[in-house]
Amino acid sequence: MNTEMKNAVITTDKEAQYDESAKRLLGQKYILAYILINSVEEFRGMNVEEVVPLIEGTPYISTVPLEAGLTNQSADYHLDNKTSRIIGFNSENSDKYEGLIRFDIVFYVRMTDGISQIIINVEAQKDEPTKYHILNRAIFYVSRLISSQKERDFENINYNDIKRVYSIWVCMNMKENSMCHIHLTKDDLLGEYDWKGNLDLFNIIMIGLSKELPDNSDMYELHRLLCALFSQELSKEQKLEIINNEYNIPIEETLRKDVNVMCNLSQGIKEAGIAEGRAEGIAEGETKIIINMHNNGFSLEQIIKATNKTAEEINTIIEQNA
Repeated sequence: MNTEMKNAVITTDKEAQYDESAKRLLGQKYILAYILINSVEEFRGMNVEEVVPLIEGTPYISTVPLEAGLTNQSADYHLDNKTSRIIGFNSENSDKYEGLIRFDIVFYVRMTDGISQIIINVEAQKDEPTKYHILNRAIFYVSRLISSQKERDFENINYNDIKRVYSIWVCMNMKENSMCHIHLTKDDLLGEYDWKGNLDLFNIIMIGLSKELPDNSDMYELHRLLCALFSQELSKEQKLEIINNEYNIPIEETLRKDVNVMCNLSQGIKEAGIAEGRAEGIAEGETKIIINMHNNGFSLEQIIKATNKTAEEINTIIEQNA
């Protein structure tokens, strides 16, 4: 396998591992609690220790299919002539849906009234995609979070039981730190009739993270935490110090291991990128030498001796750069 191909394979493998590690870190309840405090109005001003217990069960990470008909799961069982419903996200037999798109992280969170719930989806992006508009994808995801509730969170036409949903997108390597809330609004075009319904069911939060670690301030509380987690410059010790000392997040063994894995993968990706860049540079330099020799009248035999390339390789380079 040539150097360029080998580095590409190694990088792809490390990036896939990096993605999974990033999801596991984001899926830590203390991290999710800080995200909720900074993005959902009802949790603003709350202490992280108050929010963590409100996150129900264990967040689903890369297990819930996004496709229609596969997100929700419900089953009927009969006991003493009564029908009850088993409800939950469809994460059973996930290998059966191999290759399908899945939500990065999805979970229920109980509101402070102890009764109502909202559904939270968190998505991690290494950067802003170029093949499609990321907001269009976010709208699709939040729409699926709503439509998949039918026969799971509400039955038949009981649309008043639809749970509020948030799709929260963490986009790294942006030019600047940012955060915005995209939601439904009502514009009265004629008259002012009060149509009954909940405009707050649909919510998208876009979080942009710059490469630079922001200052320790209230304004950048969430961004500093997330930037520290995903930084490719900070050491494991520096990350753990920020997480523990500034955010009072308990450093459990699983968190320590995930941070260590992220640091190792970041370094591996960086080194592979450097090696690949060097390989590309060498290849580009050889191409220039061959073209210059050809343009200056050197014979094929002379070029072969000077570059250790085969006649076929040299002819191909000459034809591609003709």
